[in-house]
Amino acid sequence: WENLLYCFIGVLLGTAVGVLPGIGPTATIGLLLPITFGLDAVSAIIMLAGIYYGAQYGGSTTAILINLPGESSAAVTAIDGHEMARQGRAGPALATAAIGSFFAGTVATIVVVLFAPPLASAALTFGSAEFFSLVVLGLIASTTLARGSTVKALAMIVLGLLFGTVGQDPFTATPRFTFGVRELFDGINFVSVAVGMFGIAEILRNLEDEKTRTLVTKTITGLWPTREDFRRIAAPILRGTALGSVLGILPGAGHVLASFGAYAIEKRLSRRKGEFGHGAIEAVASPESANNAAAQTSIIPLLTFGLPAHPVMALLIGAFIIHGIQPGPRIITTQPELFWGLIVSMWIGNLF
Repeated sequence: WENLLYCFIGVLLGTAVGVLPGIGPTATIGLLLPITFGLDAVSAIIMLAGIYYGAQYGGSTTAILINLPGESSAAVTAIDGHEMARQGRAGPALATAAIGSFFAGTVATIVVVLFAPPLASAALTFGSAEFFSLVVLGLIASTTLARGSTVKALAMIVLGLLFGTVGQDPFTATPRFTFGVRELFDGINFVSVAVGMFGIAEILRNLEDEKTRTLVTKTITGLWPTREDFRRIAAPILRGTALGSVLGILPGAGHVLASFGAYAIEKRLSRRKGEFGHGAIEAVASPESANNAAAQTSIIPLLTFGLPAHPVMALLIGAFIIHGIQPGPRIITTQPELFWGLIVSMWIGNLF
């Protein structure tokens, strides 16, 4: 019962910070890490993991309602999710995000149980060439997602790459383009930039325009998708779940790449290409399923090899060490209550 309580607290906090743009699970877990000193190891890890995958779901709420993604992986959900909300279909969009997230989380939990060791081994075979190819794939996907001028899309990608060079060099820790500002040593935070450039402008526009203002303040009705909606989202949820489950085990922002990749795949496969960018429900179902599946499977390299897939998993390694647990292949046999307790809590957390 105590673990169930901490699981609930974790996903509640995670959903809250996912909804609030600019905070994110990394900062939240970092702040709460000292509080876990007095907790049982299993309870502490369950709560911290719940914050992470809860945030992946929470980010879709503000992305759909006010076009302001709470998490970077929810940015692609805002494209069509907010258009659905403007058309008076915010309820089905929110329900689609929830259904896709729960299904993907359930499947990803089963994947963790069945395939953790072999999938982690496959991830370890990725070298420099494979990661470079993955980055190029992401950049190409960005150009295909862009509407309007291809030249402008390429210009934005180049600008993004330039922003990406700000911070400490990953190998030598030499500061690059920081101009002596310590806050830039960790690089430019994606969510902070998005909130500053687009979020505040979107809030002011919503306040100015009566149509969008009433959208946010009125009661959202008709949450359950129609039979036609279910028919349209079934295959995208399955594809998004499959893609996210695979990309989640790769080091880096797998959940972000998964959501953008899922959108690109749906746009290419859809018979309704003209609807994308104008309220296509498939463009909400697939990315939301992908980022939640990736969030769950990103725990595989942590549990089987003690390797963090991204900063949140690095903080979880810190939590393991604080409680005297050495993450790695032996954790399944030396700490079975932690390994299986965490996996079971992931499914219960998705239900919460």
